[in-house]
Amino acid sequence: MAQAGFYRRQEQSFWGLGRYMTNTTPKPQPIPQPESDRYWEGLKNEEIWLQRSKATGKFQFYPRNFLISDPESGSDGIEWVQASGNAELFTFAIVHAAPHIGFIGDVPYITALVQLEEDVIVPTNIVGVEPEPEALQIGMALKAVFEHNSEGQTLLKFTPAQFLQP
Repeated sequence: MAQAGFYRRQEQSFWGLGRYMTNTTPKPQPIPQPESDRYWEGLKNEEIWLQRSKATGKFQFYPRNFLISDPESGSDGIEWVQASGNAELFTFAIVHAAPHIGFIGDVPYITALVQLEEDVIVPTNIVGVEPEPEALQIGMALKAVFEHNSEGQTLLKFTPAQFLQP
């Protein structure tokens, strides 16, 4: 896509990256908190763990040390449950201008909100498909994929289910 190349050149110029310079700036990484450790450890094992209300069975995301539906119950009202990894595309955007210098080499890419089978909406990226609007459809079936990075983090991403073998 010619336009993507234009944006990449503009960003490189803006960030002062010339033709012979290499971007070595690391991407910002999520910072695990005690209430989210189970989620991040699960991702390292290529599993998605979500919090669920013991009383109602309703899931919540992002991890907290209390239920958003019943804050007075504290952490006693929460249980961790492994999620299926099945999702639908809720909405998306194709990023052509890197939000941080560490992402310059990734543009264009797809950022999205996906609705898990467990009825929570999760921010993520869609991978394994061209970052073109024609390649995506709201409501399309997605499957979880796990990106292990050099910083020791594992990020949850999704790809169209049709591209994965059963």
